[in-house]
Amino acid sequence: MTAEQARREFDADVVWLPFDLHPEYPPEGIPLAELHRRYGIGVGERDPLRDRFSAAGLDYNRPEIVPNTRLALRLSELARERGLHAPFHDRLMDAYWSEATNIGEPDVLRRLAAEVGVDAEDVEHVIADPAAYLDVVEGSIREAFSIGINAVPAFVLDRRLIVLGAQPFEVFRRAFAQPAA
Repeated sequence: MTAEQARREFDADVVWLPFDLHPEYPPEGIPLAELHRRYGIGVGERDPLRDRFSAAGLDYNRPEIVPNTRLALRLSELARERGLHAPFHDRLMDAYWSEATNIGEPDVLRRLAAEVGVDAEDVEHVIADPAAYLDVVEGSIREAFSIGINAVPAFVLDRRLIVLGAQPFEVFRRAFAQPAA
């Protein structure tokens, strides 16, 4: 299910919050094949996400490196502050999932931020200052873990239900159909 499908089908408000599932990844990221080995899932044509993306009408062409996303998350918060979070977030997702772009690289992030109008000087400040927006990112991560989020994507529905992982559309239909507690 895509966020756009949720908006249309359930008249949902979709708010993306920063979450770093693997802050231990080194700055250069890890090979995608290593991640797949860790979780026992197929690679290449046997990658289970390939079919889910295709079913949703989305391109699936992710890079061979799974990046450390801490800088991307911090820059996303800069973009949020400047009223550009949605276009920056969407650009990051397209770059990573459809264009096989390593969104952990500062030069890539500079380019993507510029494409959506985030001020270059502000971007440089965040890149140069490892503490910039770190409190926002870390606070969001702590909050997520405290309510049981331990996977990506994660969806909190109606402030009462959590759906973890890339789930089929029917899972969301059943979740939204549950009566409020």
